[in-house]
Amino acid sequence: MYLKLNRQIINSNKNLKPINSTAILVLENGTFFRGFGLGYEGTSTGEVCFNTAITGYQEIISDPSYAEQIINFTFPHIGNVGVNKEDHESEKIWTKGVIFNSEITDPSNYRSLAHLDSWLKKNKIVGITGLDTRTLTNFIRDKGAPKGTIAFSKNKNFNITTLVNTTTKWSGLKNLDLAKKVSTRKEYIWSGYKTWKKETGYVKNKKNFLHVVAIDYGIKKNILRHFSDFNCKVTVVSCKASSQEILKLKPNGIFLSNGPGDPVATGKYAINIIRELIKKNLPIFGICLGHQILALTLGAKTKKMKLGHRGANHPVKNLNKGNVEITSQNHGFEIVRQSLPKNIEITHTSLFDNCIEGIRLKNKPVFSVQYHPESNPGPQDSVYLFQEFINNMKKNAQKKRS
Repeated sequence: MYLKLNRQIINSNKNLKPINSTAILVLENGTFFRGFGLGYEGTSTGEVCFNTAITGYQEIISDPSYAEQIINFTFPHIGNVGVNKEDHESEKIWTKGVIFNSEITDPSNYRSLAHLDSWLKKNKIVGITGLDTRTLTNFIRDKGAPKGTIAFSKNKNFNITTLVNTTTKWSGLKNLDLAKKVSTRKEYIWSGYKTWKKETGYVKNKKNFLHVVAIDYGIKKNILRHFSDFNCKVTVVSCKASSQEILKLKPNGIFLSNGPGDPVATGKYAINIIRELIKKNLPIFGICLGHQILALTLGAKTKKMKLGHRGANHPVKNLNKGNVEITSQNHGFEIVRQSLPKNIEITHTSLFDNCIEGIRLKNKPVFSVQYHPESNPGPQDSVYLFQEFINNMKKNAQKKRS
């Protein structure tokens, strides 16, 4: 299935008409892969990345952090447990496309309500299957995440020149602010549902001892569920909500959510907001994009990684405790280690490439991590970070009362 376009084909106006193929993936350098279309019939362009998780594809595809990205799943069997109405990480699906190795089988799971293919169609996600995902993964690993276009057409008619031009003209993720695209438009209070349990499903939290204001850069629902597990009321606000608007809500703590895009682009308006909140000595906890924007606010720099971290098996060293956490991750940008000011402590590092996975402000209750401690399904090694944030809020509340 793996082919390489030569200049003669790129410079011609010939259409590619493979006998059986109904879909094609074209990369910015002219490399293309033929396969079979699934999901929504159409054309979609984005950054092609790979995810190594073997479970949780519904949560991965519905994660807003994948906005403007095409996900290549390294695990070959995707779709075999179907989809349900409960495991969406966002109301709208922002992922641009999906790539599978094997054809989707009929779902076999007691929670399944629909076939993955019909779910992809409903959410207008273009997909391709039947190609060599291992070769594509090796290409991304060696060259970095490329721009790419998936075209799915039942008439098997693909104009390679047009697809290459469409791919190369796309701006890419660098300098792209996507938080404003995926963020909530209206402030709302989270419904209060806790994390899912086999015996009870999703149960509603009826105790609100603490109030968290979550700044939505592309927040995942399971983060909100974890706050409900710890008996918190959560008010979700737009990424552009001012510090004055946030402080009027009288929060016990501020959460900076995950999200897509370049943190420098989002930081143009987010940094001033967070800087004002830090001045109020409120406990602050950031995840993923929130972690990167917090670092920018504190004076550090970020950069695009050649090879991002996406999967549910990433080892991270906790430098304070000395133990290793197996984490779930999804990011293509990182903090530049050399740029960290002296008042920031590095708390976690990646055992894959030594990139910064956690930071803490030395003189205030402000910390963040690059990975996803709320991941579910997946390892639960890092849920303690929520408890740490809760403890910071309790201590801060006691100070105000005394």
